[in-house]
Amino acid sequence: MSAAPLRPRRHPGIALDSLAPGASGRLTGICLDSRQILPGDLYVALPGQHVHGASFAEQAVERGALAILTDAAGAAAIEVGVPVVVRPDPRAEMGELAAAIYGRPSQHLEMFGVTGTNGKTSTVFLLEAGLAALGRRVATIGTIGFRIDGSAVATPRGTVTTPDAPDLQGMLGHMVEAGVDAVAMEVSSHALALHRATGIGFDVAAFTMLGQDHLDFHATMDDYFEAKTRLFLGGRARIAVINIDDPWGRRLADLVRADGHARVVTTAVQADADYRVLDWSTAPDGSSTVRLAHPGGELRYGISMLGDFNVRNSLTALAMLGSAGLDVAVAAAGLITAQVPGRMQKVDLGPDAPHVVVDFAHTPTAVAAALRALPSGGRHIAVLGAGGDRDPGKREPMGRAAAEAADVVIVTDDNPRSEVPEAIRAAVLAGARHGARDGVRVIDGGERRAAIAAALELADPSDWVAILGKGHETGQTIGDRVWPFDDVEVVRDLARRK
Repeated sequence: MSAAPLRPRRHPGIALDSLAPGASGRLTGICLDSRQILPGDLYVALPGQHVHGASFAEQAVERGALAILTDAAGAAAIEVGVPVVVRPDPRAEMGELAAAIYGRPSQHLEMFGVTGTNGKTSTVFLLEAGLAALGRRVATIGTIGFRIDGSAVATPRGTVTTPDAPDLQGMLGHMVEAGVDAVAMEVSSHALALHRATGIGFDVAAFTMLGQDHLDFHATMDDYFEAKTRLFLGGRARIAVINIDDPWGRRLADLVRADGHARVVTTAVQADADYRVLDWSTAPDGSSTVRLAHPGGELRYGISMLGDFNVRNSLTALAMLGSAGLDVAVAAAGLITAQVPGRMQKVDLGPDAPHVVVDFAHTPTAVAAALRALPSGGRHIAVLGAGGDRDPGKREPMGRAAAEAADVVIVTDDNPRSEVPEAIRAAVLAGARHGARDGVRVIDGGERRAAIAAALELADPSDWVAILGKGHETGQTIGDRVWPFDDVEVVRDLARRK
């Protein structure tokens, strides 16, 4: 059995009769997993991919559940001696219920939410650095995990970017008790479509950009965009920070203004905006010095993170902090400390070895941006694949993006999941061969360790090797098993063996 989710130790709960009229008792928790039920919990039984959560209702009651929230199909399968509350879409109600049970913790925290196809994780880490410089006790929630004051806090939820509403509200309640002042969190399109962030009021929400991804979940790009808009409309956020260099961002800004609930604050590099990067310079090590125009004037600051896109991410972070009324200059001075595992992460192999970076880039836009971010002075060698059981339409564009920017493209396995790895690689290879410029080599590298080894063998000390797709991940999903695999550690191990 997995460890129990984080929860506050002291919280008010709600009267059971507010959900099930006439029932006695007090709900003191809410949970989706029957194995993690505590006495006094509300068990939420949802339809799953293979089995309905109602199948585990008896186990939940045995563990102390006071009531069950489910849909009509679940209710028909439940025969237990506790109230069964039936709703057409129980998932849509979980967030507000969890918030009420745990004392509406987001109301006691300064909440910063970031959404967009790319840039969420890096922007959250930059927010963390800026808030820490301002003296705040800050927590982060996102793809890389849950942190308080920069230290990881163990949770059982796996790698999902935004936890389900009961776990998320429990985390926020735990943060309040831990003395956290501010929370910076990633808010994915899945989370918005599945109501995971319902019950949270955001002081500032930001939109980074929109590119092709998750079209296995969203039917079209318009559907994907619509999910993102939910973070900004209807009073969910007090301030909306929007990148208007992105065409989807300009469209969003118009929608938010028309909605009338959130104040729009714009960011841009190419356009006129409330917060604008005027210019920046990049040192040989990839760090950048940025000149920013903001409503209070101009300032200069540095970031150590590679890539022009991280200049944009730093712009978003500072616009979020400044629009919240915080001191932009003090926050900007702290950004130089931000380092993100698996996001343009440099792996130092010594003076006679090639330069290596590991990045999470797994969309065509992100692949192109990561490779463009590599300093000049040697060949650029890209190692990448595409995930199985995910949007197949982005595979060829990813390969094409790599071949348009790199000198050597080695196609390998990412997380094949239930798909045949060779078939996924074939699609990426087709895109790479189509997009390859004269002189660009495209190689089928086979399994991931062999492909990384091939890249290191090909590379000279002046070359840059970019290993893309998995970033911070420490496992590779093949079939229904997750095998240990950490790109950074594999690189170091291969270098030691040379």
